[in-house]
Amino acid sequence: MRVDEEHEYVEYVRAQLPRLHRVAWLVLGDRDRAEDAVQNALTTLYRRWTRRGEVDNLDAYVHSMVVRACLSDQRRPWTRVFLRDTPPDHAVEAAIGQVDERLLVHDALRRLPERQRIVVVLRFLCDLPVADVARVLGRSEGTVKAQTSTALRALRELFAATPATGADLSMRRPA
Repeated sequence: MRVDEEHEYVEYVRAQLPRLHRVAWLVLGDRDRAEDAVQNALTTLYRRWTRRGEVDNLDAYVHSMVVRACLSDQRRPWTRVFLRDTPPDHAVEAAIGQVDERLLVHDALRRLPERQRIVVVLRFLCDLPVADVARVLGRSEGTVKAQTSTALRALRELFAATPATGADLSMRRPA
């Protein structure tokens, strides 16, 4: 790879890294495994960087690489081993009765089945259209729509059961 291409790669990764980590963390629920999945995806991206012009939407392409790395990580037998007594998350003290919205959303996402969680992350965090999500996951568009609908219904029920936090956690897409 030429020096100018490598510089472009580094700048792109530097700008996207926080978002990629967040996507992987939401899919896997474990920061360490999420970092590994992102690193694996970025290694693949580095090898393919010279062909980036062949891709219509580079961000969607990279997000799909991260999700595939997460799915690959989930299939490994060692991921089923859980060696901790308690979850690695630490309780956050609520400020004057308010709960951090991110923790609520993360907890609600963790309660969804894996396939629904991945669809929600790709559709709403990565802002991918149904067709792209279907292509990334190798599912039909109808399946993606059904899983999105079921997941959003479950999330609404979870949020409705959560005590009022003063935050608007409705599942409306921004205009």
